[in-house]
Amino acid sequence: MENSGFVVFEKIDKSYDGEVLVVKNLNLNISKGEFVTMLGPSGSGKTTTLMMLAGFETPTNGEIYLDNKPISKIPPYEREIGMVFQNYALFPHMTVQENLAFPLEVRKISKSDVATRVKKALDMVELGEFGNRFPAQLSGGQQQRVALARALIASPRLLLLDEPLSNLDAHLRDEMRDLIVTIQKKLNVTTIFVTHDQEEAVLLADKIALIFDGELQNYTSPKNYYEQPKNIKAAKFFGGVNFIKSKKINNEFISDIGKINYVGENINDLNDEINITIRPENIKLSKTNDFDHNSFKGNIKSIIFSGTHTRYKIIINNLELECSLQSLGIKNINQGDEIFVHLPKDKIWGMND
Repeated sequence: MENSGFVVFEKIDKSYDGEVLVVKNLNLNISKGEFVTMLGPSGSGKTTTLMMLAGFETPTNGEIYLDNKPISKIPPYEREIGMVFQNYALFPHMTVQENLAFPLEVRKISKSDVATRVKKALDMVELGEFGNRFPAQLSGGQQQRVALARALIASPRLLLLDEPLSNLDAHLRDEMRDLIVTIQKKLNVTTIFVTHDQEEAVLLADKIALIFDGELQNYTSPKNYYEQPKNIKAAKFFGGVNFIKSKKINNEFISDIGKINYVGENINDLNDEINITIRPENIKLSKTNDFDHNSFKGNIKSIIFSGTHTRYKIIINNLELECSLQSLGIKNINQGDEIFVHLPKDKIWGMND
């Protein structure tokens, strides 16, 4: 079967007990060389999906394709896939060099070639001086670098990472993110990274596959999740807080706060009843009505200074909206004061209920 993607999930279901589906009708195409994050809360089915791709689980229904070839019946060791696990999965009785050499030795690679590849892999993850140490003598971050090097040493067609940074502290996570992105771009290896961390997904990915309750919600760029979410569930997962229920009447959108001028590219796909959302940082505030559209008068409920931003909660006809302004915000404005709220028409986005 010819598919447009390098990795293709086609109508994949997975059940462990024959009744409850933990992955439901998954259809997903991933292009060669892309960095994709599978994002979702715990128990959403993202790790199960990764395990099916790696060959450690078998789909109940459907087929997975790698480079246009079905792989569900191919054993893991024949799939040419590198895997990095959350708990590192290093052999404790082997040195770093021996851990890296192992996947090459089982492939009957010559000793001289093994030595060359091990040195190159250690240098790639900046552990050139640590080859003779055992895993127990390394920090968590160093062990994860070894695990990454081992996953890549046999030049896999595909790199899979299952929550690899969750056991690291914030500083080490930042370092590892940078290293993973640098190596992925250098090698141009197709990469799928499982995480429950939205910030991590956005920082790493070319595209994000958002999964809730075993179902793919959306598959698009990080920017679109913030600016053009597919539904309220996706918007909330990425920090959305502003939702305005609106009705489409004679091609106008009427809400509890008034008529909203909407020009979104999906306008023809919207139902008669929708939710309009806008990011807090895209709302504009003014003491006077300086705006020519989508301007609404409200009252300030609260003001919170958080260092780099000031957050305002504003009540308009019993609807609460949240706005975030850089630095100190608006001078000489206090809780309870009237304020004009502007929703720029190019920053709002409509979603079907």
